[in-house]
Amino acid sequence: MHPLARLIVDVRDFPQPGILFRDITPLLRTHFAAVIAALDELFSAREWSEADAVAGIESRGFILAAALAEKHGKGFVPIRKKGKLPPPVVERPYALEYGAGVLEMQPGEGRLILVDDVLATGGTLTASAELATDAGFRVLHTALLIDLGFARDFRCLGTAPRAVIRYGG
Repeated sequence: MHPLARLIVDVRDFPQPGILFRDITPLLRTHFAAVIAALDELFSAREWSEADAVAGIESRGFILAAALAEKHGKGFVPIRKKGKLPPPVVERPYALEYGAGVLEMQPGEGRLILVDDVLATGGTLTASAELATDAGFRVLHTALLIDLGFARDFRCLGTAPRAVIRYGG
């Protein structure tokens, strides 16, 4: 397991009973630069150069994606929960391990690296990748800080997402 994993705090029964929440707040507070460096290392210089922008999924994916966009001189594209972006927007429903919702993004074009903090069931990442495609973008790669290991052999748009920390195998 990646050394940064020791700084993640397990919070039981959050945000509801039966959920084990992996809190990255202490990790970001003390080792933010190391987190961004680890995410950066998931891709080669060539892969980063092929992207036009970095898309981040609300809300903690924003933090990671924005820092990576800045590091590589790329644009940042937000993927938000319904009602948080002004029109025009494209939307897509999604499922979480503990609920459901709708994601939105503004239409555009270009090649993206899609970033989020945690992969649980894959519903949010899949919906975000499909949403980006529907909005006119091409998703080149997906990156995660944490893969919880719940969705074995998970693929998004035909490829496995890259993760810094993987639980459960």
